[in-house]
Amino acid sequence: MYPILKRIFDILIAGIALVLLSPILIPSIMILLVTGEREVFYFQKRIGYKNRPFDIWKFATMLKNSPNIGTGEITLRNDPRVTKFGKILRMTKVNELPQIINVFKGDMSIVGPRPLMEVSFKLYPEDVQRVIYNCRPGMTGIGSLIFRDEEKIVSEAADPKAMYAAIYPYKGALELWYQKNASLYTDFMIIFLTAWSILFPENKLVNKVFKDLPSRSF
Repeated sequence: MYPILKRIFDILIAGIALVLLSPILIPSIMILLVTGEREVFYFQKRIGYKNRPFDIWKFATMLKNSPNIGTGEITLRNDPRVTKFGKILRMTKVNELPQIINVFKGDMSIVGPRPLMEVSFKLYPEDVQRVIYNCRPGMTGIGSLIFRDEEKIVSEAADPKAMYAAIYPYKGALELWYQKNASLYTDFMIIFLTAWSILFPENKLVNKVFKDLPSRSF
């Protein structure tokens, strides 16, 4: 019953979000059409449900050839590959909003593990790789909440690539926690906490709401 209710919940929330966020989405599209490289959407292969690849939708925030420049798949704070308007979109997470289309298509859910590029997916331990996408990947999730400021964490590390890799065992543990505790209540609270974190980035409310999260391992 939960999977059916979750899908209905996804479509309902995505529809409401599309209407409510149109005053943000439409101006963003217009600005992207006349700034940077004049690209509105960015499509990238990600690992999705049952480990099948799909194209994720995002607003374009980086130079077209960015995967082949600098740190590749790792985006750092103040990354020179990010366009001026792209910095605003990334800071506010507005760049993620086109994934509403992925939700309508059934590629994604509102809440679930973040869909990763294959190179990042392989950083998960093998036992996590086998099961993490037994549920649809999400626009937000417990891993996204805990690592909302991942770019800052990685950027401040002495070795950004080593830190990026070190994060994944703990991310995997968080996503396995989600699968064990998945429910409409958990999904609703993660959506609420995501909105709360945008308004109050330094808050620690997630650990007060979900008191049994795995302990941080680094």
